[in-house]
Amino acid sequence: MTKYHIAYLACTAAVVGAGLGAAPSSAAGHHTHVVRPGQSIQQAVDAAAPGDTVLVTRGTYRESVTVTTPRLTLRGLGPGVVIEPGATPATTATAATPATGAARVAADCASSGNGVCVVGTKANPVEGVTLSSLTVTGFTKSGVHAYATDGLNVRNVTAVKNGVWGIAQEASTRGVFRGNTARDNGDAGLFLANTVTEEEGATDTLGTRVERNRLEGNRIGVTVRRLRNLTVEDNRVTGNCAGVFLVGDENKPKAGAVTVAANTIVANNKSCPKTARLDALQGSGIVLTGTEDALLTDNEIHDNAGNSPLSGGIVLLKSFVGATSDRNRVSDNRLSGNVPADLVDQSPGKDNTFQGNTCALSRPAGLC
Repeated sequence: MTKYHIAYLACTAAVVGAGLGAAPSSAAGHHTHVVRPGQSIQQAVDAAAPGDTVLVTRGTYRESVTVTTPRLTLRGLGPGVVIEPGATPATTATAATPATGAARVAADCASSGNGVCVVGTKANPVEGVTLSSLTVTGFTKSGVHAYATDGLNVRNVTAVKNGVWGIAQEASTRGVFRGNTARDNGDAGLFLANTVTEEEGATDTLGTRVERNRLEGNRIGVTVRRLRNLTVEDNRVTGNCAGVFLVGDENKPKAGAVTVAANTIVANNKSCPKTARLDALQGSGIVLTGTEDALLTDNEIHDNAGNSPLSGGIVLLKSFVGATSDRNRVSDNRLSGNVPADLVDQSPGKDNTFQGNTCALSRPAGLC
């Protein structure tokens, strides 16, 4: 064991030990609230002030948790901290306040089947919240759902077997999603969107980053829907029906200016049936529909095989409402074994370029 690990364990033990008495106070006046099995995470969150930490010890906690406090950290002691649905719908101090503004959104988030909710409003986003080192599983909607956040940091979270999304965010900016595992969720492992309830143009995320995550066995590994200015980098995406979806439509501003780089996207060959919004899925690596100015570069994309209209290594399409994909750059990717082809361009859009890719087969011919 290295000196670093010894120091880390000693520090963790000190924090947990301090929690046996009064919550310790830092020089800045911030407190750590320790939660143990049988206690309520939500009660600790409701008691916390901006800048505080809620530290959850190993065990299973049957509740939904809603965070509306800025700069709060909700941290577990690893994947052995498990949050799963309780026997009755969650009730929180936040949700008990008059049902207006953020309180109404927060109450709706918890009661509609989400696990951990981080909630602000578009007029007043909740800033600087961190979620880390815990497992969220078995919720009918999302393991983690964030709405109207700025600078949300989700790291080392495991989201498993949730009904819709593993980790989801809407109407938010400057998020960081790093080192998470999203597995066997009903729709996307990671889902980032402007909004799912209204028709409006793409949101500028101001540099949101999705990096070093592991996305397995979901319907789609990562969905980026109607967003701009975002990076998806160094993720491992395998065993899903489709790997990465960049989705736009006819609204303005158009989705795009997304970088997808240095990802490993392999054997996303699970079969998913057609839905009201999407064809059957199998064997899709990266799919672009209705996007502009995206950069796809330095990705490893192998053995994604299927007979869906969306199958292939990298696939450019017009959107499902007819919006074209324009000025996208596909460069320096390494592709092999993708069926029906490594590169597929079915978009009637303008000025899409394919350069420096290593691949064997394209549709139309000549893109490799």
